[in-house]
Amino acid sequence: MGLENTLLSVTGAVATVTLPGPVLTADVKEGLRDALREAGADPAVRAVVLTGTGKAFCVGQDLAEHAAALRADPGTAFATLEEHYEPIVLALTGMPKPVVAAVNGTCVGAGLGFALACDLRVAAGTARFGTAFTGIGLTCDSGLSASLARAVGTARATELIMLAEPFTAARALEWGLLTAVVEPAELAGRAAELAARLAAGPTLAYAEAKRALAAGWPAVLADERAAQTRLGLSRDHAAAVEAFLAKRRPDFTGS
Repeated sequence: MGLENTLLSVTGAVATVTLPGPVLTADVKEGLRDALREAGADPAVRAVVLTGTGKAFCVGQDLAEHAAALRADPGTAFATLEEHYEPIVLALTGMPKPVVAAVNGTCVGAGLGFALACDLRVAAGTARFGTAFTGIGLTCDSGLSASLARAVGTARATELIMLAEPFTAARALEWGLLTAVVEPAELAGRAAELAARLAAGPTLAYAEAKRALAAGWPAVLADERAAQTRLGLSRDHAAAVEAFLAKRRPDFTGS
């Protein structure tokens, strides 16, 4: 099966959802949301793999598109959180079947949030990770404020969010973010093998485990949305987005 912006393929009891590119435009977000919902609703699918294309898994929001939305109306520029990001995360965490993230490359911002919303993660050794949000004067979205702290502890999550320094797949494995790190050529096979194992497992038990582990997600996402909407009105955020597009370092004034 193919959706316009996101490829959804099914082999046996495993569905694979492949992002068509690293940047989250409105079209890509809609395609991803719809593909995940379709995979989640298909009774023949008992496990899902989420992966990217080329050298990147997902680098987050298309900032050119976001800058245009800010210029048009900062008050509505973050409507995409409720329309796209939150439904994507809830589709991953609420899906009554396991989801494996196959992180093929760069995974930052909302991309990291999506990966952590999956149940298990395998990554290519060449993958790089980062939070990125504070670099443009924002706090987290896609549940990252909670999922990162759950994965690595509050102290390390605070460091990763505030300093926004990138980290390697090896470090992510050491910190417990990943199930395994493999050679890039082995990633698809390893993810498929893991998904097939899960697809042959006790699906109802997995669903109940996910339901218990996902408790509180709606509140987390609502809090993040409110915080990002407030920050979207700040001078720091608008200036940082313009600086990013101009390929220069932003100057933050705390306003």
